[in-house]
Amino acid sequence: MSESYFEFGTAADRWDRAQMFFEAKQYMTAARILEDLVEEVPEQVSPRLLLARAYYHSARLGRAEAELRAVLERDPVEHYARLMLGRTLERQGRNAEATGHLRMAAAFSGDFDAYRTGR
Repeated sequence: MSESYFEFGTAADRWDRAQMFFEAKQYMTAARILEDLVEEVPEQVSPRLLLARAYYHSARLGRAEAELRAVLERDPVEHYARLMLGRTLERQGRNAEATGHLRMAAAFSGDFDAYRTGR
C-alpha cells in the first residue's frame, strides 16, 4: 500500500507538517497526522499535547481529555496540559473536576490570575 501525503516522510517531517496544519487552523488534518505520530512515538509528550489541542479546537473533547490525561501520566507537572484539561472539562460542563486541574496549572506556572475558573 502506498503512503499518503499525511503519512509520507520521517517523523520530523510529519511533525513539521502537523504543526503547519495546526497553525493554519486545519485541526482535523493536523490530528490525522498526529494520531499516527503519537502511535509511533507514544513516549513523547509534544506530539500528544498538540494532538490534544487539535482535538480540543475541533470540539472532540473526549479525545482531547484522553490525550491530556496520557500527557499528565508521562509528565504530571506539565502546566499547559493541566490548563488544557481544566478547560476541556469546563467545556464539558464538569466544572468541579476542572477546578483542581486549573489550580494545579496555576501553582505549576506561578500565574494564578491566568488560570481562574469560570472563564
